[in-house]
Amino acid sequence: MTEGLSGVGAIAWVDLTVPDAQVVRDFYHRVVGWTVTEVDLGGYRDYCMNRPDTGASVAGVCWARGSNADLPPQWLMYVTVGDLDESIQACVANGGAVVAGPKQMGSQGRYCVIRDPAGAVLALIQATHP
Repeated sequence: MTEGLSGVGAIAWVDLTVPDAQVVRDFYHRVVGWTVTEVDLGGYRDYCMNRPDTGASVAGVCWARGSNADLPPQWLMYVTVGDLDESIQACVANGGAVVAGPKQMGSQGRYCVIRDPAGAVLALIQATHP
């Protein structure tokens, strides 16, 4: 995920958080052709879905557990922002709401999930090292 974090406004990542990540992982492997890299989360594994031609990670399939337990079960884009706290304030001031977070994403930065006035959700992420 770190490559896309460098520019404000960039789509840094996309993932899907679901109750049965293994079934969904296998579904997308068969339907899209993605290969899989497991990500150890201490007690269970999430999955990076990779392009079959290059092996580059393009998406994640995650279990709805731990810090992901409150994320909606839909494809979720992560967009880089310069200041997460300012973006959260702007979201709320402009008719949106915070759905989850803000939370720490390991050493990569902080993120939250917002809902816009139309009801669509999007994750915002601020990189630890811009």
